[in-house]
Amino acid sequence: MSKVLQKSDSAQNADEIKDIAAVNTTDQVESSQDLTNQLEVDPVKTTGLEIEAVSSGKTTSMNPVITSIYTADPSAHVWEDGKIYIYASHDMDPPRGCDLMDRYHVFSSEDMVNWVDEGEILSSEDVEWGRPEGGFMWAPDCAYKDGTYYFYYPHPSGSDWNGTWKVGVATSKKPASDFVDQGYIDGLGGFSMIDPCVFMDDDGQVYMYYGGGSKCQGAKLGDDMMSLATELQDMVGLEDFHEATWVFKRNGIYYLTYADNKGGANQMRYAISDNPLGPWTYKGIFLEPTGCDTTHGSVVEYKDQWYLFYHNQALSGQGNLRTVCIDHLYFNEDGTIKMVEQTRKGVEAVGNPPAPKKVMKYEAEECVLGGGATVADKKDGSGKVVNNLHIQDSFCQLNNVDGKEGTRATIRIYYATADAVPKLRLTVNDTDYSLLNALTTWGWEEYTGCTYLTVLLNPGETNTIKLTGGNGGINLDYITIEPLSD
Repeated sequence: MSKVLQKSDSAQNADEIKDIAAVNTTDQVESSQDLTNQLEVDPVKTTGLEIEAVSSGKTTSMNPVITSIYTADPSAHVWEDGKIYIYASHDMDPPRGCDLMDRYHVFSSEDMVNWVDEGEILSSEDVEWGRPEGGFMWAPDCAYKDGTYYFYYPHPSGSDWNGTWKVGVATSKKPASDFVDQGYIDGLGGFSMIDPCVFMDDDGQVYMYYGGGSKCQGAKLGDDMMSLATELQDMVGLEDFHEATWVFKRNGIYYLTYADNKGGANQMRYAISDNPLGPWTYKGIFLEPTGCDTTHGSVVEYKDQWYLFYHNQALSGQGNLRTVCIDHLYFNEDGTIKMVEQTRKGVEAVGNPPAPKKVMKYEAEECVLGGGATVADKKDGSGKVVNNLHIQDSFCQLNNVDGKEGTRATIRIYYATADAVPKLRLTVNDTDYSLLNALTTWGWEEYTGCTYLTVLLNPGETNTIKLTGGNGGINLDYITIEPLSD
């Protein structure tokens, strides 16, 4: 078994992390055991074998919802395919302030409980007009009109990052892939002006909002969705506005939610109006501090229920490594918003879980090992695992992985660990996809853990997947690869 050399969490949040792992693991144990039983065949022969994956077994979304990587600033939308999507910023790990935020990811669900990582849709490397040093890909939003998805994001155009903010636009015919940058919107940007929010009214008119540094502004967007149709105007009536604008409509009332300036512990406030550009009537706080210095959220109705998407730092204990959460949002009879209760278990399923998908299974012991990683027998004799991944620069590498025709694919890593949140660095075809978190399973022989990420694979049996250790102890059981349909 791997020897624990260093805990990957701070002492003050160790208990909180284990609480999160408890909620995230309990519902997975039975289904993970079912999958293990299903796959009791010779490990050599099962390498690259197509199997049917078993569902997660989750009954609630669990908070945080996304734990494999650090994501924040969730912008949620329901599109015509009936799914709900989260467009999130990505706190790169290890962090350095918030300047390294990059590589936007999208997540989708059909039941609010089982979430699919759709993969990366845009990075600073894709933005020709952007800051030469990259990074600073902060809170985004997305809109849909006439067959095209429009992805809006704040990004500096120069090295003087806080004085050169722009609002960029990338477009695609798909909700979660193939986005191409189209430049930025003239007339938007400047000092501290960030966090774009796009709202489409019932008559089809689209509005753009953004702000920062205590100023919030809005305007109509043009028919091309990439230009302003009217002059920007201040949103009047907001109290203690900081950033993180979100606008939605319910029963004829327009709501504008935002983060306030409470030092070290932002809260979420809101105002209402009978006009999408105000003036606004302030109504109060509806989300108290989440344990994180920042707050940013979105409010969405899905399958006749209202939800608040937000972030906290419960998994990392660091304000620049955040994770997305979901809880119910309720209204009083007069339309005011009730205080949102922040929960561990999240929200219940709405609808059936997704149908099982076909995946390719690769046994961990068939990997090429290095840096001190070794193969060991499981204590129960059911197979072999890779251990000693706590050693700096230890690694496990799969070669000649079949990428089929070349597609997005979800890589899932199944493991056991007694550490709180050890990490593995994922490298695919020499591209560094950063660190993946692995929640504790409370034992080196408890193979109930799963961490995952969606990446782009090359066509054919030409792909290399490398997992590098050195960030806590993990015993690696097996890996599955699930192609995503476009």
